[in-house]
Amino acid sequence: IIHQLRNSFKYVSYKDLKSFAKDFKEVYKATNEEVALENLAELEEKWGNKYPHAIKSWYSNWDVLSPFFKYPEEIRTIMYTTNIIEGFNRQLRKVTKTKTMFPTNQALEKMLYLASRNVVKKWTQRYKHWDLILNQLTIFFEGRIEKYI
Repeated sequence: IIHQLRNSFKYVSYKDLKSFAKDFKEVYKATNEEVALENLAELEEKWGNKYPHAIKSWYSNWDVLSPFFKYPEEIRTIMYTTNIIEGFNRQLRKVTKTKTMFPTNQALEKMLYLASRNVVKKWTQRYKHWDLILNQLTIFFEGRIEKYI
């Protein structure tokens, strides 16, 4: 979702960006897919003439975006952003950028493995409302989450 938003925002003038983003929040924060489509239609009505491509990209990618709305709100809050993944990738890049080459693929794998272990040690901060999210995950993915708790 965040990448789709960033893609849409690049077509919007800076002076309209704040209000456009506020209106778009109604789309990706909708309770279900039907409400999201209604909100997208309202958004198109308001902004479609001025920024048609920003909204058209949502319709053309709807088949990829729509599964997002089948998850409960608690799960969607951690899914719509990619900050955790981007942070993890940044840490891996940090350890590999100083090395121009590795003697073997196994040497690279070892370095990435050790770096990932160090990164995971730093993950001590609890995610906001994690107890609600964990409950929703155990309900939604029954049998898959319990074995990792």
